[in-house]
Amino acid sequence: MKTLYSTKATTTGGRAGSASLADSDLSINMVAPGSGKEGNNPEQLFAMGYSACFDSALGAVKQMEKAKFDSTTQIEVDLLQGEGHDYKLAAKIHVTGENTDLSADEFQKLVEKAHQVCPYSKATRGNIDVEVTSEVK
Repeated sequence: MKTLYSTKATTTGGRAGSASLADSDLSINMVAPGSGKEGNNPEQLFAMGYSACFDSALGAVKQMEKAKFDSTTQIEVDLLQGEGHDYKLAAKIHVTGENTDLSADEFQKLVEKAHQVCPYSKATRGNIDVEVTSEVK
């Protein structure tokens, strides 16, 4: 495969530190979820990246299928803890379609195709529980 893009992130101090990108001026104050401190946590950043990637994948499916709709993708990421230090993620993807003649079932099929195309979905497949739903307004 041909590399289309590569980036490098550096974090110091883990969830109580800072993170920055080598190819951007983006620098984030990292905080643990629920700490009450000002900043962001890895789950928030993952949810933002996944939702942007998924909505773009849906746009590619829309072009392939010659469908017409506007979409908004919302992804909820849960950080789960089992016994001790047994942590895992779960995600719920919900896509809203508007300005379309597609039925709810037809739209859901396109959303499922996007789930097969999205690089984040591919990376997490078999690793985290992901629920995919949609609605047409």
